[in-house]
Amino acid sequence: MKVLIIPDGFKDSLEAAQVAQAIKEGIYQANEHTQIFELLASDGGDGFLKVIRHYKPKLEVVKTATADPLGRSLEASYLYDNDTATAYIELAAASGIELLSKQERRVMETSTLGTGKLLESAIAKGAKHIYVGLGGSATNDAGMGIAQALDWQFLDIDGKPLYPCGGSLNLVAQVIPPKDPKTKGIQIIAVNDVQNPLFGPQGAAYTYAKQKGASLLQIELLDSGLKHLNSLVSEVIGKDLGEVPGTGAAGGTAYGLKAFLNAAFEPGTPFMLKLSGFHEILDTHEIDLIITGEGSIDHQTKHGKLISGVVQVASSYNVPVYAICGRCFLDKNGIAELGLAGVEELYRPEQSEGYSFTHAESLVTQRATSIIAGL
Repeated sequence: MKVLIIPDGFKDSLEAAQVAQAIKEGIYQANEHTQIFELLASDGGDGFLKVIRHYKPKLEVVKTATADPLGRSLEASYLYDNDTATAYIELAAASGIELLSKQERRVMETSTLGTGKLLESAIAKGAKHIYVGLGGSATNDAGMGIAQALDWQFLDIDGKPLYPCGGSLNLVAQVIPPKDPKTKGIQIIAVNDVQNPLFGPQGAAYTYAKQKGASLLQIELLDSGLKHLNSLVSEVIGKDLGEVPGTGAAGGTAYGLKAFLNAAFEPGTPFMLKLSGFHEILDTHEIDLIITGEGSIDHQTKHGKLISGVVQVASSYNVPVYAICGRCFLDKNGIAELGLAGVEELYRPEQSEGYSFTHAESLVTQRATSIIAGL
């Protein structure tokens, strides 16, 4: 039997490579003669740079001083291809929720300013193409932090500069673009893992701000702030981008990249599947089964997440896909609609709180064994 492993990481628990290794061990425990093909993947969110570097090991690792989501000094890295003047930046490296403790997740105060400093460094190095992997953010500032690092100004009603964070969204009275944009002539691509609009019931605040520490009142304030900022920005740039699919990614960072830096969007999963050679393996080997996975499977999974992308491609080859996840919030019909042949969940109600996080590696191995043994 030939099995292809291609999981994403499990947030707060395991990186993609660790998940893949645990799955591999589980498969061999069930059938030691299985031929395994292993790929690292990401949907553009956490782990973006590690996956890029795995497939492009000769890229230069550039370290630079920047700031974390709360503005504290931080050293972060990005990847640079000197041959093509291309930089690869992961938003989570400077603006990620994993950089903060649970007590520090104050989404009204967090900013993408640190990610903006990474872009500024890449531009100074000579980058002509910059890929920004979105996802895993601690922010909901609509990319104002990135924009401010690249000389955009956000002023209050008294004409004073505002700190670019979620709490400033409703206070912006004037948006001033730079006279000489640093990004002129530079292609910026937002590698985007979701399809949410900027604001509204399916927007950045209502969909993601709670996990970043927002209360219900703060979610309402953030959503109204995103809508308010969009109205001002629309007048400046001459177009309304607020309802463009994907602009709600990473607390509206995708919107900011598009509105302030004229970025293009590229779906994260197809980008990664192409980079990893996923299609080539399916073309050249008679794969019997694919095992993928990520931390959570829910109604958002079908909107650009890795699992949905894997299923979409695999279906054209008639290869069944099984998934392992920390929690599954879909019923049997939802799982079938997603196109999965089956789901193995780490969580069990009888377990103590947090058990599936602290024992994730061994549980993934057990679930992989269950999949193969049940065939």
